[in-house]
Amino acid sequence: MAPISQRLLIDPPCSGTWNMAVDEVLLEWAAEQGGCAWRFYQWSEPTLSLGYFQKYEARDEIAETSCVPVSAIVRRLTGGGAILHDRELTYSLVVPAGHALAARRETLYDAVHRSLIETLAGFGVAALLCTPDPTGASHSEPFLCFQRRASGDVLVGQTKIAGSAQRRRRGAVLQHGSILLRRSPAAPELPGLDDVSGVAVSADQLAEAWLPRLADHLNIAWQPDQLTEPERRRTAALAEGRYATFAWTGTTRG
Repeated sequence: MAPISQRLLIDPPCSGTWNMAVDEVLLEWAAEQGGCAWRFYQWSEPTLSLGYFQKYEARDEIAETSCVPVSAIVRRLTGGGAILHDRELTYSLVVPAGHALAARRETLYDAVHRSLIETLAGFGVAALLCTPDPTGASHSEPFLCFQRRASGDVLVGQTKIAGSAQRRRRGAVLQHGSILLRRSPAAPELPGLDDVSGVAVSADQLAEAWLPRLADHLNIAWQPDQLTEPERRRTAALAEGRYATFAWTGTTRG
């Protein structure tokens, strides 16, 4: 039996439409080829990504506090609250549905977030996993993901600095998440790692330190890779034909 592909992609800052399209292409690849892939990426401009089920009209909420206009808006494949992507490190992970990591939704969250907590400890930052509300109280959910709290989120003190979301589709699982490194002028109400800890860590520094711990927690030996030419063509087609269209972004799904 051929070994399972374990791809590692580290991408430069790109547009929101391209970033979302790449994640979908990797999801398709995992389902078709049975491989795993981890991708680090960033954003070429402040971009608001709506959760799969959020109403497009709710985007106006970000304008109430933003110090700079945010014109780039995309809709993710995954659910959850909106994310203002700017001064952060973003990741995506795809695994085939039959993989041990895909057996339970919480397994991937736990492995990724615990490895992140260990990595942050190496920078002198004490982070922890958010635990369920013991009272079981129900709270209305804010528009922005980083104003919400869910079991398994990564906190520094009481501030959420990392969260993830999943989509299971076509025989594979996509998980992606964001780590807020510092406050964005486009969302000044959301402090990042630097703001709450006083420790300045660049996206490149965090990615480099995180990778070996991810390999340990996920039991995956990453092999540096990049999109193939057919994958790039598929990405371009999805970016233009889906993620850049109002038919996708402006229509509430589900």
